[in-house]
Amino acid sequence: MSDIDLTRRRDDRAHDPTKPIDPESSLGELFSRLTTDFTGLVSTQVELAKVEIKEEATQAARGAGFLTGGAFAGYLAITMLSFAAAYGLDEIMDTAVAFLLVGLAWLLVAGVLYLTGRKELQAVRMPPQSKAAIKEDVQWAKQQRN
Repeated sequence: MSDIDLTRRRDDRAHDPTKPIDPESSLGELFSRLTTDFTGLVSTQVELAKVEIKEEATQAARGAGFLTGGAFAGYLAITMLSFAAAYGLDEIMDTAVAFLLVGLAWLLVAGVLYLTGRKELQAVRMPPQSKAAIKEDVQWAKQQRN
């Protein structure tokens, strides 16, 4: 069939949507065309999803890079301020004691952060709906296996 014939048939169908698109095609040809069209549609949707995911991943990576840079800068700032505090305390006490006090202060901060984080993680519970859904899925899978 030529492109002109297909164009003419599409124009005819536009005028009368009750007429078949290609009345001479066999069921096998129509099914083949349906399969090809469906495959093309799925491929297009997959490509679109890939593009969207790539854009989101790029943005997330950029944000993670900025967070990492900020965390590193914060680490350097804390290190420098700790040295400054230790040398400041050196004016009123021995250098070793000053560094020990600054180290113990950071150990206290680390302990409080650890305990707070642990408490927060222990408070996380799976929603009851999710538990029920998982149990139903397990039951369904067992029934399908039998």
